[in-house]
Amino acid sequence: MRRRRALGVFFILLFCISFLASCGGRSAAPSRPEVRPWPAAKKKAAYLGFTIQAGAFSNVANAARMTDSLRLQGLDAYYFVSSAGLYKVRFGNFATKRAALQKAETLRTAGVIEEFYIVSPEEYAVARRTSLGDDYLREQLIKTAGEFIGVPYLWGGTTPEEGFDCSGLVMAVYQLNGLDLPRTSREQYAVGEPANRNSLQKGDLVFFANGKKHPISHVGIYIGKGKFIHAPGRGKTIRVDTLSSRFYESRYMGGRTYL
Repeated sequence: MRRRRALGVFFILLFCISFLASCGGRSAAPSRPEVRPWPAAKKKAAYLGFTIQAGAFSNVANAARMTDSLRLQGLDAYYFVSSAGLYKVRFGNFATKRAALQKAETLRTAGVIEEFYIVSPEEYAVARRTSLGDDYLREQLIKTAGEFIGVPYLWGGTTPEEGFDCSGLVMAVYQLNGLDLPRTSREQYAVGEPANRNSLQKGDLVFFANGKKHPISHVGIYIGKGKFIHAPGRGKTIRVDTLSSRFYESRYMGGRTYL
């Protein structure tokens, strides 16, 4: 009788041990290494397709008017200073040259533009990225941004809080080099890869909270040594400021990279 009881107790203990082991109880066997999820893919700016270039104005206000008229057509347009010192306008992002030509002809027939030129993807700095590297592309971004210094930015959103002027400059600089970015500062912030302030590189974007309604309302292009180029407000000229200045230090929200 005692022997049967002892065997019963033994089997009960054996069952309990097996049960605990199967439900996460401790085991003398070494634990498996933690399985971590794959890191998220780095977000990069998409390459730009074919774009349309129109106009050659000595007066920036005329370029701004054409830019506004194109936006009324639902096109992301911007103006810039060409090497000849004239203001030109670019807009659109087309998968094929044929599509760009068709759109340009339609706009010319409607009287929105006159003469135009189709810009091919091979003409952008990003097309030489593979052979010349990221540093080359970054230098081209800040070189392009530097050409805007002193230029009045006359187009933008309906309120300062929308941050359209500053983001329009950023979009223009990137697109002139063949990289496509969203239109607003909040969208640009959302699609970028976070960049620590101490590791910012030339061409990265820096974001600020200048408005009252949204946490992201202003953006600039980092050019190195704690400085950035930006459009401080509609009607003002584009200029260089420092991240360490009291105004921007207190409003800094972070950096983003797209390369």
